[in-house]
Amino acid sequence: MGLVKLIDDGDYQVTVHGSPDQVVPLLVQGKVDVALLPANLAAVLYHKTMTDSGPAVQVAAVNNLGVLQLVENGTAVHGWDDLQGMTVTTTGKGTTPQYVLDYLLRKNGLNPGQDVTVELDAESTALASRVATTPGMVAVLPQPYTTVLAAQNPAVRTVLDLTDEWAAVGEPGSQLVTGVLVVRTAFVRDHPQAFATFLADYQTSVQYTNDHPREAAVLVAEAGVVPDAALAQAAIPGCHLVYLDGEAMATAVRGYLQVLFDADPQSVGGAVPGDDFFYRAR
Repeated sequence: MGLVKLIDDGDYQVTVHGSPDQVVPLLVQGKVDVALLPANLAAVLYHKTMTDSGPAVQVAAVNNLGVLQLVENGTAVHGWDDLQGMTVTTTGKGTTPQYVLDYLLRKNGLNPGQDVTVELDAESTALASRVATTPGMVAVLPQPYTTVLAAQNPAVRTVLDLTDEWAAVGEPGSQLVTGVLVVRTAFVRDHPQAFATFLADYQTSVQYTNDHPREAAVLVAEAGVVPDAALAQAAIPGCHLVYLDGEAMATAVRGYLQVLFDADPQSVGGAVPGDDFFYRAR
């Protein structure tokens, strides 16, 4: 969503893929120079592509914070305390939504598996369908699914925005991070000014989406990210589109990856990446 003004301006060759798994090989093979990836996948890629001369890819910016929301088909839940003795469903075992939910439950005094039953579903589309047709169901879903659900069934409402909840209980400076912008180290070494220009243009594009959601939503629909402009406009605020670089970026990502590492080291490639994971303009 943050890229759409940049795409519309036509100064860069941009391709939208349906899955991050389609993007990684292109990045590794040098067929693309910059990619937007889930933060933990960027960490895995950092470890897998490390060479004697350093990392083959680096994170240059955070492009959006959390997109996860706790939703209910009903009116019983208004905060964490109301989840005592309930079942909350999220997507598959060993994925970041499960780790984020477990972390926030513990931070709010609830023990997953004892105080709250955490049930795992296959993926977001199937889970959204279950929530829409099951009164009383509570689940963790990402945007734009939550906006689409609310439009289809007014009984479904967002109870908690997990990005805001993370900010309330997480380590200082740490944030819930969904996506990061990564660059091939070789490209930025050879073309530092071109990359600096791109980052400035990308930051402008993100600001445009946030400042002009109605106009940006049309571009989001045209790019195929969300099929309907009205839904895209409604979803934009909950997607927490940002542009963070420098130390703010590094602090936010480190804190997030540490939580994932504590839950499952392999979710970040076996270790929290070192400082060379982060690109800083010189």
